Amino acid sequence: MALIQVPQGATLIYAYMSYTLTLESPQTLTFSWNKLRHLRWDHTFVLPCWLEAWWQVFGSRAELYLCAIKQKETVIGIAPLLLKEGKASFIGSADVCDYLDFVVAPKREQDFFDILLDGLKQKGINRLDLNCLRPDSTTATHLVTIARNRGCEVSCKPDGVSLELNLPATWQEYLAILNAKQRHELKRKLKRLWEAGDADYRIVKDSEAVPYLVDIFLKLFRDSREDKATFMTAQRESFFRSVSKGMSEAGLLRLGILELNTSPVATIMYLDFNDKVYLYNSGYDPQYRHLSVGLLSKALCIKDSIQRGKKRFDFLKGAEAYKYRLGGKETPIFSCQIVLK
Repeated sequence: MALIQVPQGATLIYAYMSYTLTLESPQTLTFSWNKLRHLRWDHTFVLPCWLEAWWQVFGSRAELYLCAIKQKETVIGIAPLLLKEGKASFIGSADVCDYLDFVVAPKREQDFFDILLDGLKQKGINRLDLNCLRPDSTTATHLVTIARNRGCEVSCKPDGVSLELNLPATWQEYLAILNAKQRHELKRKLKRLWEAGDADYRIVKDSEAVPYLVDIFLKLFRDSREDKATFMTAQRESFFRSVSKGMSEAGLLRLGILELNTSPVATIMYLDFNDKVYLYNSGYDPQYRHLSVGLLSKALCIKDSIQRGKKRFDFLKGAEAYKYRLGGKETPIFSCQIVLK
């Protein structure tokens, strides 16, 4: 499919018949997100406000190629890409983004990827290096086949797991999902917590309270484990603050606070999108480790999610033992390399 390159102001546009490929800014997509709800936004890590926060903090070492493919005035898909040395990869990084993917309107995948791949070839890109992919990602379900049919070399390999939990209708049904030992331990730990003092778990989503609560979250995150303290560099802290602000303004950020005698002892940062809860990160006060406050804050978040009618609880990437103890089931994550032909 031959493309004609047409310059238009500060935006580079590729045109082919009724299709155009325009280069966008993260801010533009954030502003116009409500007009793009017809696209398949499968998870929070491809939302415009998330991409904007990541690009602002980490995006200085590659060329931004955030493109929208349109048929006349209708966007049929968005490719959130970075370009460097002839290679295209997703906007995002595995250390702070659990899943990555393209955002495409249902049943428009063939046209979208044909135009995108032609545009990338004309740009001088010879390889796609795509990671943090779920089996149900658009990359896995459509791009891999389309690329192979075009004669491209495609190589995919496992890259860890995430854990998820399908939520039942009631807390009692959830407890029944757990095996006898898990169920007994969870009930015992909850009882011990309630007997230790005035325990309270609450969810905060008020955007005005977010900066103060993020301060508490960051302190407990660093205090809870040495490796977490090492992970939370100044740059990553800047990202956490930026993405918290953006996701809060979009109405998607939640902070779960577990208090004991009015003092915060554990906190959860999670994302509430469609019918799914994403457990993004957490921290706790190690002085209360004997009360299992880290684990129980997550269990209480599951309970709250069930009560609010959510359908799925995503523990995200990593095979930590607590995810299995709380009923999580594995979903494979993989990476994919495509050599363009």
